[in-house]
Amino acid sequence: MTKLNESESRNLILYFLIAYGFTWLFWILQALAMRGLLGSSILVDFLASPNNPAAWGPLVSAVLLTWLNERGRGVIRLLKRGVDYRFAKVWWIPIILVFPIISGGALLLAILAGESVPELFWVSSPFLIVVYFVQYLLTGGPLQEEFGWRGYALDRLQARFNALISSIILGFMWGLWHLPYFLIGAEIIYMYGVLPLIFSDILFAILLTWLYNNTGGSILVSLIFHNMFIVSTEMFPALKTQVGSLFYLIFFIAAVTAVVIIWRPKRLVREPKKRDFRVNKTGEKTHNRSNFHTGNHRNSKLKMKEMIRIWYLLTLQIKQVP
Repeated sequence: MTKLNESESRNLILYFLIAYGFTWLFWILQALAMRGLLGSSILVDFLASPNNPAAWGPLVSAVLLTWLNERGRGVIRLLKRGVDYRFAKVWWIPIILVFPIISGGALLLAILAGESVPELFWVSSPFLIVVYFVQYLLTGGPLQEEFGWRGYALDRLQARFNALISSIILGFMWGLWHLPYFLIGAEIIYMYGVLPLIFSDILFAILLTWLYNNTGGSILVSLIFHNMFIVSTEMFPALKTQVGSLFYLIFFIAAVTAVVIIWRPKRLVREPKKRDFRVNKTGEKTHNRSNFHTGNHRNSKLKMKEMIRIWYLLTLQIKQVP
């Protein structure tokens, strides 16, 4: 292993240690405060307030390590990737629609199976969708986490492992990072236990890596996609229904499976095919255009259409289940 690789491996370990240490310190203190073990003080009030900085651990770790190794310019480069929209516009389709389709489809099938219809806040107040989108983006996890998990850790993992293995490792570490929150969190996903959360984070990490790699490492994509996951579970609360939870899991696994099969585990991106050369009558070597694909953009569209087709056929099959 070269000195550069050793340095990056050390930085990756330090990233996890700092992210965990910062977050767990404040979440554990908050859990103790909620149980009255810290008495009554300004600190207790601070820990119980929205100003508790626990969730910012991944961002703090990424910015600190980037500054130590690359100084201010490195930090600026990292933060600028959070507004990087220079990628093929076709990727906005999965970024925006994957989780509404998963959550909405699961909830619809739950209702068709006889489950009661949960309260849908956006039916009477559609503008709340925008309000919640901004609120969750800034305070619900995406901004606090994505610069660290994707912006810092993922690239360093992919330098040593393929995209799928990197996603599994990162998803596992991401899930474990949430452990102290089980003592204080009230969100529906924490009612299912530790292992389901870790499993869902691994699935989620695979989809995030897929989008991250296909958009040139845009953290903006990770921010929006992470946020769509949160907003979609609020808009279509399938996880609050028994049947809906099952279909949600089925759709989630189906989406990840389709991505891995179509885009391949190595990089979760389309690998350009090698040119099929042949020799013409004059002895010159030319490529066979019938087997040569030109441009990543065209092939990305073809792959996307293939995935949508598989998803549509799977939905039709599930609807036929009595």
